[in-house]
Amino acid sequence: MFYVFLVVVGILGIGIYVLFIFNLVPGVKEERMGVLEALPDDVGKWRADESSEASRAATAEGLVRETRHYFYESTGKLVLQVRFKRRETGEIVRVEPEEAVKRRRLRV
Repeated sequence: MFYVFLVVVGILGIGIYVLFIFNLVPGVKEERMGVLEALPDDVGKWRADESSEASRAATAEGLVRETRHYFYESTGKLVLQVRFKRRETGEIVRVEPEEAVKRRRLRV
């Protein structure tokens, strides 16, 4: 029973080390796990989507589907934003919820 307790305390110690060291020491996460892949070139710029199925459905309604990647610097999240605009007036008709984009870690 004592050995089980000892193993649990050891695992808990490793967990606390990883939790605090990875979050508080700059560069440790990149060194141990790799760097995040680069952001897309057109971050923050709206572009018309013409190739997807949702775009064809929007065109049938007389709308233009526009997408952009947006990077929240405070949290480090990359999201995909989608909006639909009227073709004639440019008025935004509706907006889809943001979708988080997972960035892979690359070994250096």
